[in-house]
Amino acid sequence: MSVHESPTMSTDSLIIFDTTLRDGEQSPGASMTKDEKLRIARQLERLRVDVIEAGFAASSPGDFEAVKAIAAAIKDSIVCSLARANDRDITQAALALAGAARSRIHTFIATSPLHMEKKLRMTPDQVFEQARLAVRFARNLNGDIEFSPEDGYRSEPDFLCRVLEAVIDEGATTINIPDTVGYAVPELYGAFIRDLRERVPNSDKAIWSVHCHNDLGMAVANSLAGVKLGGARQIECTINGLGERAGNCSLEEVVMALKTRRDYFGLSLGIDASQIVAASRLVSQTTGFVVQPNKAVVGANAFAHASGIHQDGVLKARDTYEIMRAEDVGWSANKIVLGKLSGRNAFKQRLQELGLSFEAEGDVNAAFAKFKELADRKSEIFDEDIIALVGDESVTHEQEHYRLIALAQHSETGERPHARIAFAIGDTEVQVESDGNGPVDASLKAIESKVASGAELVLYSVNAITSGSTESQGEVTVRLQQGGRIVNGVGSDPDIVIASAKAYLAALNKLHSKAERVAAQG
Repeated sequence: MSVHESPTMSTDSLIIFDTTLRDGEQSPGASMTKDEKLRIARQLERLRVDVIEAGFAASSPGDFEAVKAIAAAIKDSIVCSLARANDRDITQAALALAGAARSRIHTFIATSPLHMEKKLRMTPDQVFEQARLAVRFARNLNGDIEFSPEDGYRSEPDFLCRVLEAVIDEGATTINIPDTVGYAVPELYGAFIRDLRERVPNSDKAIWSVHCHNDLGMAVANSLAGVKLGGARQIECTINGLGERAGNCSLEEVVMALKTRRDYFGLSLGIDASQIVAASRLVSQTTGFVVQPNKAVVGANAFAHASGIHQDGVLKARDTYEIMRAEDVGWSANKIVLGKLSGRNAFKQRLQELGLSFEAEGDVNAAFAKFKELADRKSEIFDEDIIALVGDESVTHEQEHYRLIALAQHSETGERPHARIAFAIGDTEVQVESDGNGPVDASLKAIESKVASGAELVLYSVNAITSGSTESQGEVTVRLQQGGRIVNGVGSDPDIVIASAKAYLAALNKLHSKAERVAAQG
């Protein structure tokens, strides 16, 4: 289904609802700035997802502004905000979405006995009434209302049917059945959706949706069963399967399953699959959540063949071992043919070909300067290098409190490594040095000796941006925890020690930010 059309209850089209910016962001450390969320939203629009859940507007002023900015910028996809089943949340969602070309309010309340008793401390009758009144209130503010019974799969079917019939009567246009804790198995989940649709008298007045978590590794299988066996016509998913705990249904996997096996599912999609890899890389770089090499569709090895028998077969006939073409999902072996003498226009053209864009001209200039600097240090520059440069937090136009200026380190066998670093704190340049167990340890200790953040380092991860060369840029993710806040910092550089210092400073910048994040529910 084209995102230029309104979702309908057509039996042969499927709505892709992306919640990377809301449910995906609930992963510890995956919190994004407004500009980061806006950049990802634009890529989701290029991917042609039908619905973008931009955030939870009532959760914080920062999330409200992010939803508002995305609503104003996105024209081809429906922009959605989550809201608990109360007037305040729903009003905030409506206000944040006011500038959208097309918008949706997604309201929810828990309906399982466990959640109602232990979390909400409400009786079933109270939950029923609150759900009904919330949808009625939302329907007066927006014509497109989605309702989710949180922990729906573990809810009592009789009570759930009663709630769903009531909210459809009040104007809910989409009914989403979450497997909030990833407890379902495909056959049972598909039958559960089918039974609900058969038992709710007015079920034909709404589009039915599935939202599955991956705690048992079956989120994609459950979602597809909800569609094929249950008759759902919307799947809620995230890029790279991003999400709290074990994550959500993976957009790239479910999309390519539907496209590759259309003979079985018989459903059409409006997704531009060639934008999948670019979306995956952008989300991974922004959040610091590295994609595992053997991840379906977007993993580095997804289209690699090591076995001699496989290689021989692929060379003779590609479809002997490949059911998808790598280029169909956006993989490319093309190298950028730009160097230190290349012009800015050629650089901008390549950014456009990679699906990357900037709002401000100053950001293009900053990215181009970073490209020139890299070209002086690295003989071959790949598309992945360009994507990393654009995603590098030092390229964004946000003001940084901490900024790396220079780094020198010494390490040799038999001597304790030593690092000397110059970095900016606001408008002041400071120089610090420290010993450590290795050059990375010495560098981070040197920074911390001056900043004294007291933050706990909970993750340090290194990922090669390009493979097959010792010249590859290293991408480092640093995750810090301080006073209940968890933040990621990402840095990239051919020198892994410099990349580590950049990542640590990027994380400190986020800790320095006063913007607070309040986790959504779902």
